[in-house]
Amino acid sequence: MSAYQVAIVGGGPVGVALAVELGQRGVTCAVIERHREVGRIPKGQGLRHRSLEHFYFWNCVDELRAARLMPAGYPIGGVTAFGNLSSEYWHSGYAANRSTIGDYYFQRNERLPQYLTEQVLRTRAAALPSVTFLFERTAKAVEQDDSGARVLVSSEVWPYEDEVIEAEYVVGCDGARSMTREQLGIERHGTDLGDRMVLAVFASPELHEGLQRFGEKTTYHVVNPEKRGAWQFFGRVEVGRSWFYHGPVRPDATPNDADYIRAQMEEAAGFPFPVDFEHIGFWNLRIDVADTYRKDRVFIAGDAAHSHPPYGGHGLNNGLEDVTNLGWKLDAKLKGWGGDALLESYSQERQPVFFETGEDVIAAGILHEREWLEQHNPDRDLAEFEKAWEDRGRGAETALDVEPHYEGSPVVTGPPHASPGIHSHHSFAARAGHHLAPQTLSSGRSVFEELGRGFTLLAFDAEPQALKEIENVAASLKVPLTVVADTREDGRQEYAARLVLVRPDQYVAWTDNDGLSAPEDLVRKVVGAD
Repeated sequence: MSAYQVAIVGGGPVGVALAVELGQRGVTCAVIERHREVGRIPKGQGLRHRSLEHFYFWNCVDELRAARLMPAGYPIGGVTAFGNLSSEYWHSGYAANRSTIGDYYFQRNERLPQYLTEQVLRTRAAALPSVTFLFERTAKAVEQDDSGARVLVSSEVWPYEDEVIEAEYVVGCDGARSMTREQLGIERHGTDLGDRMVLAVFASPELHEGLQRFGEKTTYHVVNPEKRGAWQFFGRVEVGRSWFYHGPVRPDATPNDADYIRAQMEEAAGFPFPVDFEHIGFWNLRIDVADTYRKDRVFIAGDAAHSHPPYGGHGLNNGLEDVTNLGWKLDAKLKGWGGDALLESYSQERQPVFFETGEDVIAAGILHEREWLEQHNPDRDLAEFEKAWEDRGRGAETALDVEPHYEGSPVVTGPPHASPGIHSHHSFAARAGHHLAPQTLSSGRSVFEELGRGFTLLAFDAEPQALKEIENVAASLKVPLTVVADTREDGRQEYAARLVLVRPDQYVAWTDNDGLSAPEDLVRKVVGAD
């Protein structure tokens, strides 16, 4: 029987990222993973600006960028075409809209296969003495009581023995068919859009040549009226050679139907091309989001909490945000300065964010695509279609009105009657419950380079006495606090506050211009003190 502070069920990118987040904080954790080697299917390629901030704080962002397969400087952007990729109707803009939000983040986005991302995370986790990998083991059951939690683990290799891993907390990062979630009895709900989809990974230099008219692009999205809003989508893996493809297929399709799947791909491309398949798999076009991400000492994160089409890179990026949110809260509770309300806020903050992502972005986007295709048909009214297509292209170049936030969370201050979600806008103003935007300090360093592992108080032309009061309160409650003092000049006035309290996950907990009237009440609120 082995004892850890946290047991992590599942050693994919989300589980290993949590191990890094906890391990850097000195939390002892075990990662229970069946496979010793990383899988080679290139899913989850698009890492957003926010995700690269995580890698910066995990001290492996340079290693991640060095692992990319595409040449340095190769653009991360795409095209959308009507009918097929040989059509005269196409526009740039899909995925390019992400570039318009880059100024609000400390890191630029990146693109590489998930298996390389996972390898970078594994290497980083292996360097942390408080992280233990338990490879070639399968978690069979999870139990918990008031004193702790236990995971029954079965070995996949001789002598095939079972063992019990004891921990204070367990986090299930064990995928869409999560044993952890099922054992907890947590239900999932979401929209079923009805299609069976293929994921094909293949090599084809000829497809690369056939798409040269678009210039340097990484993604190719086909809008086909016959597919009723389901994507036909090509994505690059290695420039000039390898690809993946998503598209709807008949319900009984199997990996043996390679010729049929090739025909579907050629239909989407609009021309024939040789294909050397490396993988053929299938998934269902549906969204499932768990009703809660926690039951007592056991939590779920990543695909265990939310499964969905791989559109827009929402899965991996949201999974990394899950563990960044949860990691510091577990650490705070284990070290005694965080309360149970802080742990409960993980589900209260993260579950609504992905519920709205799944329903209002992914499902609504597919349904909107169906409606658009029904309304605009070049065979019915060519002039009307061409105007609608031109309007659509202009819209693709604007940023989505989506900004995940935690307004209304019990551990942040902010407007009354608010609730966490995604319907907001990016802003340089510091707002409680929202991600902090970067600014340059008078030292020439970014604010992000000065943020502490615990809370950080940004103080711009603030009264020294106000700073002293909150420092004393934090010290008395054993809450780690870093103070960064500077002037309000040179762009820092855009924060629109003299005092900005930043959480360990770079979200703003509180802002003010006049100082603190009740510093102890504030600190106790943001750490969920009992």
